[in-house]
Amino acid sequence: MASNDHIEINAEFKKALEVMEHTSKNVFITGKAGTGKSTLLNYFRSHTDKKVVVLAPTGVAALNVQGETMHSFFRFKPDITLQKIKKLSGKRGRIFNEIDAIIIDEISMVRADLLDCADKFLRLNTAGCKRPFGGIQMIFIGDLYQLPPVVTSSEKDIFRSHYQSQYFFDAAVFKEFPMEFIELEKIYRQKDEKFIGLLNAIRNNSITDEDLALLNRRVGAEAAVGGNSGYTVHLGTTNKTAAEINAEHLNRLKTRIHTYSAKIEGDFKEYSYPTDSALRLAVGAQVMLLNNDTAGRWVNGSLGEITKIKSNREENADSILIKLAEGNIEEVLPFSWEIFHFSFNETSSMIEAETVGSFTQYPLKLAWAITIHKSQGKTFDRVIIDMGRGAFAHGQTYVALSRCRSFEGISLVRPLRKSDILMDRRVVRFVTNHQYGLSERDMPFEDKLSMIKEAITHKLCLEITYLKASDEKSRRVLKPRRVGTMSYLDKEFMGLEAFCLQRKEDRVFRVDRILEMKTMQLPT
Repeated sequence: MASNDHIEINAEFKKALEVMEHTSKNVFITGKAGTGKSTLLNYFRSHTDKKVVVLAPTGVAALNVQGETMHSFFRFKPDITLQKIKKLSGKRGRIFNEIDAIIIDEISMVRADLLDCADKFLRLNTAGCKRPFGGIQMIFIGDLYQLPPVVTSSEKDIFRSHYQSQYFFDAAVFKEFPMEFIELEKIYRQKDEKFIGLLNAIRNNSITDEDLALLNRRVGAEAAVGGNSGYTVHLGTTNKTAAEINAEHLNRLKTRIHTYSAKIEGDFKEYSYPTDSALRLAVGAQVMLLNNDTAGRWVNGSLGEITKIKSNREENADSILIKLAEGNIEEVLPFSWEIFHFSFNETSSMIEAETVGSFTQYPLKLAWAITIHKSQGKTFDRVIIDMGRGAFAHGQTYVALSRCRSFEGISLVRPLRKSDILMDRRVVRFVTNHQYGLSERDMPFEDKLSMIKEAITHKLCLEITYLKASDEKSRRVLKPRRVGTMSYLDKEFMGLEAFCLQRKEDRVFRVDRILEMKTMQLPT
């Protein structure tokens, strides 16, 4: 595996980059927490020759990828519906005919109706009006097993009358929308295979009583120091709980509390504020840094403690000194976040990101506690997880647990219950069906049967990638014994009976669930 620009370009990255850069295929790039989805997005954007725009469903998500919200880019008002979409007049729609690809990050949080609105808008405002999304290559990035789209209680009934679910894949456009599926599988955040296995069981809701008992050993346990970090962050389910914990800790300090007002210019909506517009800080406060430092001293999500606040006449602002997890003390000054609007420059024939608003504030927020929702995409060494009255969103418990680098870095306020592990079966159905479909395309069922029979005849082994019903992939090396019609619970299926070299036992595999397969010589 080659390293390029300080990132590991593994086989999955190469496959994704090939589809993104060298084809016009639509693609959904997914992967478990910590598999490098954001890294891939940033690498592609900085290296592509295509004219690309990067969008996200929320203001904060758009800031994180230096993109634009979907509503802003498509000129949608908050109450957008299909009936309200119109063709743009004059040069206002020129950019949409120049785009090669649209990347939508955090696709798991994009509602089906919003995606249908984007499709109709692009058909109206591009030359490829009869094709989905006007014929523009669509690149979706995200993990459907993390936090879902929001549908308010007042919207639920009318939403159900039009869509099977709120997820993007149930948009009407998907009836005529071919899409590649690429899953990033190598996890970079965690290294412990047992912990990764536990997280997968939580993700797929295949957790056993033994798994749950193992997790609940962390109830009341002191989160062990991981890496160099002595900082612990409390993850809760509500904004109210996080705010109360932060206020309590701040008020407990004996040092002076400073309040810093943000400088807001242009079109920067309050819901997009990356931190408080009136930010209260004090020496001794635990804080999270909210930007990626250009000098590489910290990243978005780094934790630290304020050690000193001093006047900086050169910058006409206070300098805030932060002790980071590694022990180094760094100076933090105000930072400007910018809201972008993509436009087409007719002189250069390039798509440009125009700044339409800015928010200048210290890139800090109090971080004794944050919500699980706002922790998505972050990595911590030590966490205290409080599920409160219980999880109320699909993927919430998985997001909380997968923020931590290690099992020993987790402390639970109360035992986890199976009712805390919410996973939407519609997501599993979509992901598994899509993978079965792509497998059938790449290796038709009859070809699988032929390869199995050949392996049996010539006494070869089979190396397979098997997709379990829970959408968990398993790689096995098998000695095939026979293939044919089998039954389970009075249901017939085409099965492969084989000796599994990993499990050292005979197993039966459904042929239709074999995603990939190749023959190999018997291991010596």
